[in-house]
Amino acid sequence: MKFDAIEPGIYPELIYPAYKSTVKRGPTQPALRIEAPVPTSQNIVATPRILLPHDTDLTAHGESEPLGEKIVVTGRVVDEDGKPVRNSLVEVWQANSAGRYWHSRDQHAAPLDPNFYGLGKMLTDEEGRYRFVTIKPGPYPWGNHDKAWRPAHIHFSLFGNVYAQRLVTQMYFPSDPLFAYDPIFQSVPDEAARQRLISRFSLEETVGGEMLGYEFDIVLRGRNATPMGL
Repeated sequence: MKFDAIEPGIYPELIYPAYKSTVKRGPTQPALRIEAPVPTSQNIVATPRILLPHDTDLTAHGESEPLGEKIVVTGRVVDEDGKPVRNSLVEVWQANSAGRYWHSRDQHAAPLDPNFYGLGKMLTDEEGRYRFVTIKPGPYPWGNHDKAWRPAHIHFSLFGNVYAQRLVTQMYFPSDPLFAYDPIFQSVPDEAARQRLISRFSLEETVGGEMLGYEFDIVLRGRNATPMGL
């Protein structure tokens, strides 16, 4: 995966004052190009052996069904020409239906769900497609400003030919009223690019009366690239 061939305004700036923590942690010096040793340019083949049972079904990790709205998320990972990115490792993580992560640093007043950990991973197929089952996450407060709440979202991590090549983005849900108030979502300068972070409801992917379907395609480069670094 490469970072060139990206139209201006698609990726957020490394320091975005409205997103307060970037002021403290964002680099203030220009990036340096480092000549990487050979191992970082050689392929580390991702195989199904790295997948555990239920890695693609985040609702099947406990002793019973987790609380919340069960959904299925699917889409394709493609390059700027629409060609599939095959056998790519995709990891996802998210809050539960109450908006709380299964992490010791998340201590806000929302319940943990003993049947939902919010972690999964999968490999793209020959068409660059991925698919997983989960629970629609809830919004949560995050302390960036008074009344700051994150829109419901799922984090995506995508690996390239080697584990040193990693891109991270977020998938949102349609018509969320918190978009206008969220500095992370608004840190992407281009409005059209922000819209590419929002999944599409899909009746075709909806599974009977069991779960609603959402589609989220990820484009790695070009004018229609998905914003990364969120």
